[in-house]
Amino acid sequence: MIQFKQLSFWEKVTLLEDIDFLIVGCGIVGSACALELRSKNPSAKIVILERSYLPLGASTKNAGFACFGSVTELLDDLETSSEETVWNTVNLRYQGLKRLLERYKHSELDYQNCGSYDLLKNKSDSAIYHPKLEYLNQQIELITGQKNCYSFEADLKSKFGLEGFQGGYFNQLEGAIDTGKLLLATQKDLAKNGIITLFGIEVKLIEPSQTGVILETNYGEIKAKKTGITVNGFAKKLLPNLAVEPARAQVLVTSEIPNLPVKGTFHLEKGYYYFRNVGNRILFGGGRNLDFKAENTFNLDQTSLIQNKLEEILSENILPKQSFTVEYRWSGTMGIGEEKSPIIEKINQNCAVGVRLGGMGVAIGSLVGESLAKLLNE
Repeated sequence: MIQFKQLSFWEKVTLLEDIDFLIVGCGIVGSACALELRSKNPSAKIVILERSYLPLGASTKNAGFACFGSVTELLDDLETSSEETVWNTVNLRYQGLKRLLERYKHSELDYQNCGSYDLLKNKSDSAIYHPKLEYLNQQIELITGQKNCYSFEADLKSKFGLEGFQGGYFNQLEGAIDTGKLLLATQKDLAKNGIITLFGIEVKLIEPSQTGVILETNYGEIKAKKTGITVNGFAKKLLPNLAVEPARAQVLVTSEIPNLPVKGTFHLEKGYYYFRNVGNRILFGGGRNLDFKAENTFNLDQTSLIQNKLEEILSENILPKQSFTVEYRWSGTMGIGEEKSPIIEKINQNCAVGVRLGGMGVAIGSLVGESLAKLLNE
């Protein structure tokens, strides 16, 4: 393993020395932060470090939902948080999605304006949620300008072939993106703007210095004038006192299914499960609520408890009477906390963080990155 001290003069000067802004993490937040810094600092040397050969956390491992809040999730949030907190968070998500879709063409992300469904499994649930639908629509209209964003549909079996659901709430403003295409679009954007991205470099320790920040990595020491930390669920490894915890999200994707009736994005059980079609495949993830403690981990393996449950729901409710095989399985690491709002703050004069995206990185990542850039610019 060649260390930094073994590099040539050219390599050191071009890549590793006199760094104005160094970003740790090349996911949605880190990339947005770097691009915003470039817009305000045309001649600055901006470097991004990523510990893996791809963004390792959630940016390329999420389900690609362009969502900001389902009926059952929002009403659950309102039970535990203030109205101001909940609607400020929803506004951040919605504005963040708008910002992402402004930065990249819909075709670049394969954005599908398909809407989403929040499914109900029990008939009694509608009696709880229906009376609150008008209130939710009024609040969402204040944020989005869209009247009657949420509506109820009773018969989803004939439309999508789903079994065991007692209808669902349709959100006409949500949709889906291709996470892989977002990665490609972002990498092109970074290169076009002269931002250096170095993969396979893991930051072990961050320390302030008189002239900026010193970062100890698996290849040696790097110095920068300003540093932004955007590793989300992995932030606790670098900053143990930060109020963010890792949360594993397990996902699977089926084989191709001819004439697949399921089209669009779907949530159930207050957002703890979610599925969508990817072409003629079903992507299905979630189940963290089956064992919160075990899923509070940096480990990226899968567990039989959750994978078996995902397959059970697939067989009984999503793809009843249809044969399928599972071709892909993976896990990603979210950053969560007692509050759903992100942490965007300075750690010291020359170092700041933008983490704890609460499983909504696609929605809020762009704005969190831009807000972090503003802190680093101060």
